[in-house]
Amino acid sequence: MTLDALLGRIEPVDADAGRAAGRALDAKTKPRGSLGELEALACRIAAIRGTPLPGRLQAALVLAAGDHGYARRGVSAYPQEVTAQMLAAFAAGGAAIDVLARERGLRLVVVDAGVAEPFDDPAIRAVRLGGGTADATEGPAMTREQAVAGILAGAGIAEELCAEGFGIVATGDMGIGNTTAAAALSALLLPAEPEAVCGRGTGVDDEGLARKVEAVRAALRVNEPDAGDPVGVLAAVGGFELAILTGVCLGAAAVRAVVLLDGFVTGAAALVAARLAPPASERMVASHRSPEPGHALVLADLGLRPLLDLDLRLGEGSGAALALPLLTAALAILADMATFESAGVTDAGA
Repeated sequence: MTLDALLGRIEPVDADAGRAAGRALDAKTKPRGSLGELEALACRIAAIRGTPLPGRLQAALVLAAGDHGYARRGVSAYPQEVTAQMLAAFAAGGAAIDVLARERGLRLVVVDAGVAEPFDDPAIRAVRLGGGTADATEGPAMTREQAVAGILAGAGIAEELCAEGFGIVATGDMGIGNTTAAAALSALLLPAEPEAVCGRGTGVDDEGLARKVEAVRAALRVNEPDAGDPVGVLAAVGGFELAILTGVCLGAAAVRAVVLLDGFVTGAAALVAARLAPPASERMVASHRSPEPGHALVLADLGLRPLLDLDLRLGEGSGAALALPLLTAALAILADMATFESAGVTDAGA
């Protein structure tokens, strides 16, 4: 599979199926539109899947982890070794996303996209693009070839999951320094000033935030990436896990799966995907809005309204896991709720 071939398979959603789902919801035993955003969500999923009755959909979450050269710039409240330590926590089943995945019946696929030191555990899928990215404040974070390889690998994982029967593919991330990479991508692709997209991430103080802004500014100045070349932008200032997640978004979109986004980092990957294949954004659902200032700007650019707003900033796909029951409920209403006619209830047409 080539990148061009992948992008050529991503088509606009089926608007007719979405409208048909809306008519089906109007026939249910309730005032029209009374379930608000739940109805809009059901219609969006119907359009994504290309059928007015998508039925119940199983969900999987791809959590990609990688280390970043940005970490050397003091942009995080945590040291870089925490990335590998969290891989161990995921493998042991004790991290937040492990707990939430078990509660939701969510298939969890954890990917080592390029942690500094290889992590050998059968619970972790190794798709290593390198041992952490280079420091993007001094030159490209990765080569173009690595970026493309990551995108294609992520697409392959998504398509593999969909071939197994999963209709919802959620995204999650882990990597010390990755909100800095997400901010740099967002600053280029939106575009926006570094101050507008940089937040406190893991909880940096004012000095740490200033270092983060300067790191983004330096990465943009040193690399001078062309915003019209999304792969080049990803290679210059992004991260290995961001490349994998970009591919997950594209691969799922290519097979008409619902792409359920988590927070700012996965949103930045989705932004790269949408710049490569604009129809991909139509197949995305935003689980929540994080406090990272860049996240709201990214969601607005993608045309997505978040389902939740809980001040979540953990990552890992935690917001996606928490929002999943809303997708399940929307689909259940569409599939199982009685109509006025079947229930013998008078339809006032309101």
